[in-house]
Amino acid sequence: MSLKYALISVFIDSPTGALGNISAVIFSEDALPESTMQGIAADMNQPATTFIFAPGEEGVHPVRWFAPDSEIGLCGHGSAAACVYLAERQGSDTFSFRAGRNTISGKASAEDGSFEISFDALPVTREISVPEALTAGLGIKVRGHYATGNKNIVLAESAEDVRNMRPKFHVLRTLDHFGYAVTAESEDEQYDFVSRTLVPHVGQLEDHATGSSHAALVPFWADRLGKERLTARQLSPRGGFFRCRAHGGRVSLAGNSKVIATGSILL
Repeated sequence: MSLKYALISVFIDSPTGALGNISAVIFSEDALPESTMQGIAADMNQPATTFIFAPGEEGVHPVRWFAPDSEIGLCGHGSAAACVYLAERQGSDTFSFRAGRNTISGKASAEDGSFEISFDALPVTREISVPEALTAGLGIKVRGHYATGNKNIVLAESAEDVRNMRPKFHVLRTLDHFGYAVTAESEDEQYDFVSRTLVPHVGQLEDHATGSSHAALVPFWADRLGKERLTARQLSPRGGFFRCRAHGGRVSLAGNSKVIATGSILL
């Protein structure tokens, strides 16, 4: 048995050199054992491997995402890559995915690699104290620390602090929470806000262009800046660029993509 795959980088931006985030994408008509999917993700060794399955009666594709070392509950860049993959494969341009309680809608163009995905926003649930280990692990001044249904938002003093931050992951691992979206208002008028996503308890440590973080960051900054439409830059080593919209409890993220490899996996 063989499965076709593609490696797709999303949230790229050629003018600024942002390389975006890569997901391997695999389509299967039939369900696959969890151990098989985790093994494939380990072999692919990408930030995420996205498994898309044949749609049900409602036309919704079941989807699951795996990092090399564990399953991912919500993966925005994997969802975007799935849209691009299906646009290339099927010629259609509008898709729906379901993972657990998450329903993701998306569209993509096979012609130019543009895409847009939409999913439930992750609003701040409460402001929380700033542990000493968080400040020490980030090495920057923290203006605010906020809980969401996914990663915690950490508000930094400046975009420069976010850019120059040198995290001490061994210190951050002393905290229980699995991830942090460190953010600040942009100093560049091209963008509304910047961020970096840190995941100290998994092998990757820092994610490149993170859709799930922006599910929380977009409503956070939309409220602060009084804007529905925003642009964002992720200041990771690869870099990411997002066109964002907060609307009706949902977040939409648009961007550009590039298919960088295709092939087959023999099971």
